[in-house]
Parts: sequence; structure tokens; C-alpha cells
Amino acid sequence: MTRHLLPLIFLLCSFKAFSQDQEEPRLIQFSGVIVEGDSLKPVPFVNIIIKNSSRGTISDFFGYFSFVAKENDVIEFSSIGYKTATFKIPDSLTISRYSLIQVLRKDTIMLRETVVYPWPTKEQFKEAFLNLQIPDDDLERARKNLEREDMRLRSEKLPMDGSMNQKYFSQQYNSRLYYAGQLPPNNLLNPIAWSKFVQAWKKGEFKRKD
Repeated sequence: MTRHLLPLIFLLCSFKAFSQDQEEPRLIQFSGVIVEGDSLKPVPFVNIIIKNSSRGTISDFFGYFSFVAKENDVIEFSSIGYKTATFKIPDSLTISRYSLIQVLRKDTIMLRETVVYPWPTKEQFKEAFLNLQIPDDDLERARKNLEREDMRLRSEKLPMDGSMNQKYFSQQYNSRLYYAGQLPPNNLLNPIAWSKFVQAWKKGEFKRKD
């Protein structure tokens, strides 16, 4: 009796092990591209993890990925600035490959307001605030900048701009064309020029200015 039971037990164990092997999920070459939901631009360097495991990969610069997974595996896609997305590999595949275009939506993270003060204590802040020198308003600053004496001093120290240089060059060029082939007039013998010089000298226009 025992001699007949041993083969039967061996067959049952073999059938059970064979059934367990048949029920094992198939391996799938899981590939795809990850893009943004708004612009459909590729999302680089996305973390791709099989949920509840330590297996996964990272998408490349163009958002492409490819790795081996199993049927019914839940794949999790996560990246900074995007909402986490999941996808479950179906168990009704007829081939051992599966491709996916995964869309990630942007995620806006609102941070709490942070106020940085240059004073370590409230007492020091209060003292600095009470001793604060409030500057003039815009109208008062404009009035000070438009003082005639200040404008005169500034105008004397300002160099010629581009338009003034162009005008001076044009005058010199026209003067050379006008007196081409002849000597230009000599103001040393011009009585009108001497009269203007004397008047300017009497007004003090040739005095040294600090």
C-alpha cells in the first residue's frame, strides 16, 4: 500500500509546483516616454519605481525609459514640480512588451511667507525704526534736482553727447568745403571777433572755475 502511495504523492507535489510556476506573472519589457500635460515636452530624469519594491529606473534627458517589470505591477512616476502618477501593467497582454506615453501634470507648491529682519531682537528693531530718517518724497527730490545753480554746474561738467559731436563734426566738414582752394579767414584781424573777446573778458567768462 505504501509502495503505491509514494508515486501518487510525488505526482501531486509535482503538479502543485507546476501550477505555481504557471501562475507566476510574466516578465514584461516596459518602455515609454514621459511628457508634460500642457506642452507635451519630455520630462527628463523622472523617478520610476515599482510600487512596494526597490526596483525601478530613471528616465533619460528625453523622457525615455525602459526596464523589466511584471504583469499587474503598479508603476509610480514622480518628479519635483509634478504630481505623482501611477500606472498598472495589464495582465491580458499577448506579447512580452508594453509601451506607454505617461503624462505628468505640473504641481504648484505654495510655501509659507518668510520675513527676514536685520535685527536679532524686537527691541533693536523698535529702536532702529524710531530713529529712522525718512527720505524726501519724489516731488521734493525732483525740486532739488531742478535747482538752476545745480543744473548749471552739471551742464558745465557734462561731456558732449553723440548728437553734439555729430553737429561739431558737420560744422568742421562744411567749413572745409566752403573754404576749399583758399585760405580760411584769420580772426586775429577781425574787429568783430576782438570786440566779442573784450566783452567776454569784462564779464569774467575767462575766470578759472573750481
